[in-house]
Order: sequence, then structure tokens, then C-alpha cells
Amino acid sequence: MSFLSDFRIKIAAAVAVVTMLAGTVVYAQLEGTERGVAPLASTGDFEVMGVEVDVHGDNAVDARKKGWEEAQRKAWQMLYKRTQGGETAGLPDDRLNTIVSAIIIEQEQIGPKRYIATLGVMFDRARAGSILGVGGRRLRSPPLLVLPVMWSGGSAQVFESRTEWQKAWARFSSGDSVIDYVRPYGSDSESLVLTAGQANRPSRRWWRNILDQFGAADVIIPIVRLTYKYPGGPVTGRFTARYGPDNRFIDSFTLKVSRSEDVAKMMDQGIARLDNIYSSALSRGVLKTDKSLIIEDPFNLDELDLEDFNLDDDLAVETGESDASAIPVGTISASETGGETPVTAPAAIISISLQFDTPDVGAVGRGESSVRSIPGVTSASTSSLALGGVSVMSVNYRGDISTLAQALRAQGWQVQQGAGALRISRSGQ
Repeated sequence: MSFLSDFRIKIAAAVAVVTMLAGTVVYAQLEGTERGVAPLASTGDFEVMGVEVDVHGDNAVDARKKGWEEAQRKAWQMLYKRTQGGETAGLPDDRLNTIVSAIIIEQEQIGPKRYIATLGVMFDRARAGSILGVGGRRLRSPPLLVLPVMWSGGSAQVFESRTEWQKAWARFSSGDSVIDYVRPYGSDSESLVLTAGQANRPSRRWWRNILDQFGAADVIIPIVRLTYKYPGGPVTGRFTARYGPDNRFIDSFTLKVSRSEDVAKMMDQGIARLDNIYSSALSRGVLKTDKSLIIEDPFNLDELDLEDFNLDDDLAVETGESDASAIPVGTISASETGGETPVTAPAAIISISLQFDTPDVGAVGRGESSVRSIPGVTSASTSSLALGGVSVMSVNYRGDISTLAQALRAQGWQVQQGAGALRISRSGQ
């Protein structure tokens, strides 16, 4: 009996040790290695990076001040050429000081009377845009979760440790991009959920849980595969743009650097090109939200039975007014005008929610222009954008909804009418 008791004690002790070790492993996986870098806060300001200056001054402080002023002048010329496609004589320093919102130091060397640096300049979008004429409303994508995968040495990493790929995404300023990036950085349990294997896991239920956690509508998967020729030597990076729960391919390209120390610069260049690829895919309607990730279907007028629905009749029944005593809306009676001929008052402006198909960015502008051209429309702007799906336009119209529906049909639209809402589409859509 004593032998059995000792054996049970040993078994219990072994189980306790294994449990403790397992807990230690999980804790180490969560807390052991430093992972991830918090992303920079991105604004909508204009950003000009890579401005090189080399100036002299009376002392180090004066040289740095002159260097920053020179960077502002050069950055404004670069921004003007980028947005307008031409050259400019520039702006006075006092005017530039009012539109520059920040100076970003990429690299600097400060001497007793000399300042050499590579800087970035941020221009306030509202103030600079009013000068450039490009400060209007911009269309942006739905929020897209970024899953940055880096292959190196035969293994893939996301947030298991701090990688140059994740660092590059963290310092990328996305304020001037049409893509709304949601950039996690591997804090807490994120490193256990966001892994390279998740990119090949098509389960919609699992993806919905992850996207809901980060407030994203879909996922993009930028991948880089590094190949080192020898330690410290040339490095080749193969960059690939993928998206969606099915890990669909968009485009890829290759960059090379001659030294391992330049990998960070190569990463920054790669992200800039990937941003252009994703932006182009968005404008072409390729990058669009997977419908299977939408939990609730949008409001669909096709499923409603509107034939016997008449709002005016229902209101008349509820208020007890008969057809004989009803006065048409917008008409002033003869008794109110002293027996003169009735005068028709201007129709009231009503707000209408209009649904229309937007397979690409161009469809948004065409739809808005078509609606604005209708007499009586005072404003028409897209309030809810869904590229590749059905967007919603807010329309203010002087008249009634039936008249607007007839005007849209006259333009060739197929129109379905509901209570305060219209659904329009072209034939074949």
C-alpha cells in the first residue's frame, strides 16, 4: 500500500510540473520576446519625404534652422510638381511657415557650422490644398487589416519577433493613401492570432472574429521574401501583394540592395510600391470587400412588396382627413388669398436615400453627375461608399420622390421606389 501511495504522489507531482511548464511556455510565448512596433499616427496632411539639405550657418543652431527652411522650400516645389505636374517659383518663407505642419527627421548630421540631413515635410492639407486646388473630398477604401508576412531563412514571421518588415509598416505614413490601413503590432495575444498560417485559413467565421476585433472590413496580405547572397552582402526582396480571406494574388515585384544595412530602405521602397498597387487595384474594382465577410445583408428594395404601399393614404386614414377636404400640398386656397386665383407655393426640399451600383471609382462620379443634372436636385453626394457593391447617395430634391423617379427613368435608369428611398441601376447590372 505504501508503494501505491508513493507512486500516486509521484504521478501527481509530475502532472503539476508539466502543468507549470506548459503555463510557463504560454507565458513566454506571450511575454518573452519583444515584438511589434506601434504604428505612427497618420493624418491626412500632404507628405514629402527624402528632402536632402546641406547648408552652413553661423553656428549649429543657425545651420539647422536654415536647413529646415531650405527643406520647406524644396518640399513645396516637389509637392507642387507631384500634384500639378509643373514647376513653381515657390512661396515666401513666412507663407510656408503657416502651411507646414511638421518636419520629420530621417537622418541628420550636425556640425559646428554645418547641417546635413534628409528630412520629411508635412503640409497641412486644408491650407496647402487651397493653394494647390486639390484639397477636396477623397474616396478611401473600407478599413483593411494589414497582415505583413516576411519570409527569411526558410521561415515565415509576422509578429513573433520584431522584423524589418513590421517596422517598415509601423513607420509608413498612410495619411495620403486612398487605402485605410488597420495596422496591428502584435501586442498581447495578437501574435497568437495573426500568424503566417492565418493567411491560408479561408474559414469565414474565423476571419469575421478577427476583423471584428480590429474594426476592419477585409484583410490585405503584403508578403516579402528575403534572400541573402552572403552575410552582410547583397539582399534580394521579392514583394507580393495579396488580399482577402482566400489570399488572392494582385501583383509582385523584386528589389535589390548591395548591403544588408540597406534592407530597411528597401522595405520602405517596397511598401510605397505596394501602396500604389493596392490603390490601383481599388480604383479598378479588383480590391473589394468579400461579400462572405458581411454578417448582415444590406437593405434590399427588391425583397420588399411595395405595390400596395401608399404612405399618403395611410396618413389620411390616421388623421381622419377625407379626399374631399384634403388640400393639395404646395397650394394656397382662395380664402387665404382674398378670393384671388390660387397660387402654387414652391415645393419643399426633401432628402432621399438613393442606392446605386459602384463597381469602380468611376461609377461613383458618373452616378453623382447623372443625378445632379436633374432639375430640382440641389445636392447629391455619396454618403456610404462600397466599391464593388452598392453605395448610398444622399440627395436633396425640390419636389416629390415620384417625380425624381420619373426623371431618373428618363435618363435610362431602372428605378425601384420605396418610402423615402430609391434603388437605381443600369440595364444588365
